[in-house]
Amino acid sequence: MPTISFVLDGRPRVEEVVPGERVSDLLVRLGARGIRKGCDHHGQCGACTILLDGRTVPSCLLLAPQIHGRDVTTIEAFSRPRVLSALQSALVDCGVVQCGYCTPAMVLALEDLLARVAEPGRAEVTDALSGVFCRCTGYEQVFGAVALARARLRDPAFAGSPAPEFREDLLHVGKVRRKVDGALLARGGRAFVEDRVEPGTCHLKMLGSPHAHAWIADIDTSAAEALPGVIRVFTWRNTPALTYTTAGQSWPEPSPYDRRMFARKVRHVGDRVAAVLAETPEIAEEALGRIRVSWEVLPPVFTPEEAAAEGAPCLHSGPLSFLTGAPADLDARNADADPRDEGIHYCVPIHADPRRNVAASVSGGIGDVARGFAEADVVLDRTYSGGHVQCTPLEPHVVLTRMDGDRLLIHASTQVPFHLRRIVSRILGVPETRVRVVKEHTGGAFGAKQDMVVEDVAAWATWVTGRPALWRYTREEEFVAARTRHPMTIRVRLGATRDGRLTAIEMDVRANTGPYGGHCLTVPMNACSKSLPLFLCDNVHFEVTSYYTDIPPTGAYQGYGAPKGSFALQLAAAEMADALGIDPLAFLERNRVREGSMLEILRCLGEGREGRAQRVSSCGLGPALERGAARIGWGRREAPGRPHVRIGKGVAIVQQGSGLPGVDAANAAVTQNGDGTFLVHSGGTDLGTGLDTVVAKVVAECLQVPMDHVAVLAADTDVTPFDAGAYASSGTFFSGGAALRAAERMRDLLLDAAARLLDEPRDGLAIAFPGEVRGPRGTVDFERIARATQSGTGSGQLVAWGSFVTDEASFPYGAHFAEVEVDTGTGAVTVRRYAAVQDAGTPINPELALGQVYGGILKTIGHSLWEEMRFDSEGRCLNPTLRDYRVPMIGDLPPDVYAELVCTDDPVGPYGAKSVAEISCNGAAPAIAAAIHDAVGVWIRDWPFTPEKVLRALGSL
Repeated sequence: MPTISFVLDGRPRVEEVVPGERVSDLLVRLGARGIRKGCDHHGQCGACTILLDGRTVPSCLLLAPQIHGRDVTTIEAFSRPRVLSALQSALVDCGVVQCGYCTPAMVLALEDLLARVAEPGRAEVTDALSGVFCRCTGYEQVFGAVALARARLRDPAFAGSPAPEFREDLLHVGKVRRKVDGALLARGGRAFVEDRVEPGTCHLKMLGSPHAHAWIADIDTSAAEALPGVIRVFTWRNTPALTYTTAGQSWPEPSPYDRRMFARKVRHVGDRVAAVLAETPEIAEEALGRIRVSWEVLPPVFTPEEAAAEGAPCLHSGPLSFLTGAPADLDARNADADPRDEGIHYCVPIHADPRRNVAASVSGGIGDVARGFAEADVVLDRTYSGGHVQCTPLEPHVVLTRMDGDRLLIHASTQVPFHLRRIVSRILGVPETRVRVVKEHTGGAFGAKQDMVVEDVAAWATWVTGRPALWRYTREEEFVAARTRHPMTIRVRLGATRDGRLTAIEMDVRANTGPYGGHCLTVPMNACSKSLPLFLCDNVHFEVTSYYTDIPPTGAYQGYGAPKGSFALQLAAAEMADALGIDPLAFLERNRVREGSMLEILRCLGEGREGRAQRVSSCGLGPALERGAARIGWGRREAPGRPHVRIGKGVAIVQQGSGLPGVDAANAAVTQNGDGTFLVHSGGTDLGTGLDTVVAKVVAECLQVPMDHVAVLAADTDVTPFDAGAYASSGTFFSGGAALRAAERMRDLLLDAAARLLDEPRDGLAIAFPGEVRGPRGTVDFERIARATQSGTGSGQLVAWGSFVTDEASFPYGAHFAEVEVDTGTGAVTVRRYAAVQDAGTPINPELALGQVYGGILKTIGHSLWEEMRFDSEGRCLNPTLRDYRVPMIGDLPPDVYAELVCTDDPVGPYGAKSVAEISCNGAAPAIAAAIHDAVGVWIRDWPFTPEKVLRALGSL
């Protein structure tokens, strides 16, 4: 093998390299921690960035000989144990470090910038990060972090104010405190699944279907099995025959059990045909090419209209079964079942009709909509649709499985470790005691990792062979076989009086759930449940129908179904205001929800079960609308400066939930260490959002100790208690609530122990900072309590458990404003300014909460203006790469983007907290669409709002 010499992080190296080896692979082989892979060597994501002779380059585009005689710098050059550089600390303090997968690349690019430019401005920072893709942060806080780092380089003692702080009555909650894993991620530490891979690990590769809809007539794997280095080939013949859902939702699951690990029928291009477990990825790839498949190709359906058509091909023709609620005519329904098909099992009835490709349906409402429309002076009837978008986490789906004795250990990048354990144990046919799931740091999730996408095959491969297995999706597989947002078409009818009072609302949601029914009921229901309660109207009706089709699988995506429902209903409201000649802001104010409102519509909108009416315990929409309008300059017209350009403004109000009352549950335990500090075992799943920091803060707040006196161990199914997982915006509310309950019980135990030590009544004692109990006659610190309770004569180590379940809802609210520029010559839409004012209750982590808002803004600007998966007539995705699927980068950030948090101190959540992340995805599409109309007078009802659509609406095409 050839030998090259180069300098790596200041040290000369001489290395043998494999012919054709890329620099990124070489550096990973040499132990470089911060080299990540997000784009399959296309140079599009920047996660593998290095400094080569002082210049930032994507190392995946270089072959190893190209660094011969050159100087290579990685994140290790800036990372020292327990010490952060000025830049690294500023990125953490400003809330930029979220999932952390792209953080090493950001650090390298910005350290290089600070070394070159004494006073970098916004343009220089934008240029420096132009090649680094970050789906989490929205980039805006990076500019403040660079300014803070520059100040600290001048004066190391400079602290600064990275974000506003809230609640003067509290010590930690509402205050800027460093993310508990921020330093690890800023240094590029070992945190992700790929960092756990050891020598000897085998590799899984999947053969995907070339057809959108077909039966496998025959499959021959003998040539693949004969290849040296192949461990096993898996097909429908040698894998479990049972059906399950990949959707990680609380049991009983509303999603149907409608897929096998491998089936004889494929239902989308890229669907599973066969998998190879081999000694190396190269051998696995070669083996895939040796598998021979004979097909019986069937006609596909790609849209709900095609799926619902008379005589349409049936995607699921197997027998149906029910845990509860089986229909009386079940035998008749199963009379024509195809024995080759795996069938569908329902834990709860979801009003499905697979023979007509209906995956789920539901309807309901309050009042009398017919009467409401009769009372209306104006009735508006419009149809809206939203495109097919990909979650694009920078870290693709990845899993590492290995045996630990006779138990299976799964290192997973997942949002739902406990659901994952439950589903995998059922597939393997073993008790949950034989399966352990360790949730590693996730390099972005956004809902896509709420599903079990890769873990089932890897688990089976390791279980039957005893060999450790790594399966990591390529970026193309991420597009065609992971999870995407449900395309939807939503018809909205509104009735209103001349003075702007809504008299009736009707929504008809038609969702495209793809080939399998993960989230087929709950996502489109969310389109209604997170939009309809925003308006106080006595007469409301909704219908939801999900259809099976042959597009790539859909599932959860940040906001769930709310972005589509919000787009439809909010834009319909804007159209109604226009029809009535009323200012859109005034129309929203006339009809919006308020604190104390009783939301009766929620009786009809449960998660596969009966819902419950909820009273709004806090609502910050009033100040949010007021502050957002002032920030965007609502009502003020601005001159465009160019004759072919028009400027317009739009507004939308948005809502989400904070977990699922009556469905979700979370648990935590607080243990006192021997020196009086505390360890928290939390089942909660931090996706980079800062949940572990929330847990640490609420415990430190309750026990009145410094933050570093609380350590958090989370999301390990062997050692942490059950938690439903990170979805439905449940983290802060449920997992944080469980931690607070455990801390409150620990406080009681501490007071009891102190009363014995001080020989005083407990009623006269109080917890005080920095970790002590004070009474009228004395003080005892927590260390003394720990020594006393853990001694041979004490009560035993203090351990407190906390569980959080509730039937009460906590609703975050927000007002989003957009100002756009429309070029009437090209149809191009540019967002000039964007303002989002969010009611998040008490923001526990204000800097991270703002980061979630900024991330949601930029993500959904991308969805609104250009992101869309495209397909040919055979169902093949035409843009399955980050090069061809246009994701927003730092250069796409509006020149003026603003986020603000409104503190409302909700009475249900921990220290008054609500959720903040998902709601931030609900406002961009309707606000931008309304702004386009304000600018040029046309309504674009189908997003993304491409130049072609704008020109067509203007009559220029």
